[in-house]
Amino acid sequence: MLVFSAIVPHPPILIPALGQENLNLLKKTTEAMEKTAEKLLASNPETIIIISPHGPFLTNAFSLNIAPNFTLNFKTFGDIETELQFMGDIGFGHQIKEALETKIPIQLISQVNLDHGTGIPLYCLTKNLKNIKIIPLVYSDLDNQKHFELGQKLADLIQHSKKRIAVIASGDLSHALSNDAPAPYSEDGKIFDKTLIKMIEEKNNAGILNLDQTLIKNAVECGLKSILILLGILNDFNYAPEIYSYECPLGVGYLVCNLAIN
Repeated sequence: MLVFSAIVPHPPILIPALGQENLNLLKKTTEAMEKTAEKLLASNPETIIIISPHGPFLTNAFSLNIAPNFTLNFKTFGDIETELQFMGDIGFGHQIKEALETKIPIQLISQVNLDHGTGIPLYCLTKNLKNIKIIPLVYSDLDNQKHFELGQKLADLIQHSKKRIAVIASGDLSHALSNDAPAPYSEDGKIFDKTLIKMIEEKNNAGILNLDQTLIKNAVECGLKSILILLGILNDFNYAPEIYSYECPLGVGYLVCNLAIN
């Protein structure tokens, strides 16, 4: 059964060893992540499905990582000290593959090292969770509708499972919000973020699915497809979007949103 769902960002400076004094730039996001962690802990999950843009990317299929154990570190960012271990949920991963392989292109992989889109949310949100299992899921180059459909099909499996399952959509919004942003500045970045957040609040899934492709491209985002999978899962649920924070001090839009299941 589904017990928790949220949308979170993955800026590396949320990791104290990486952020150091710059962590204060994301004070709203840090506080919102702490609040989200409390909600996740209270939901008492057994397995977390975490959707990332930055894992092993397949053009024509979704990748589902069913390694028995995972290692989380941030050595590629210069942090040689932080390291965590997680258990994989191989059994439920295989159930997903068996149920969906004739309906949705999905590929099983086994990769021990977690990408930062998966690892940063797990670091921030699971500090007080014991014996949690995870299933990393990476979106694909398939169209937006296919991502929403994957979520809809996952919903049935999740609801019929005896496990207490949390789903976290990891993704940053526009990377083009200022002249100092990672991508060249575009006014469409602000329009995209404002429009997407409003549609999430209004539970306007049709509007999100029909967002203008040029607007999406100009925004240079990495969160939309993660969000669409989660919204597909929630499509037939009674849930309440709760925006905990949104800020963009580094030219990238960081949204933390709890999607409370009623």
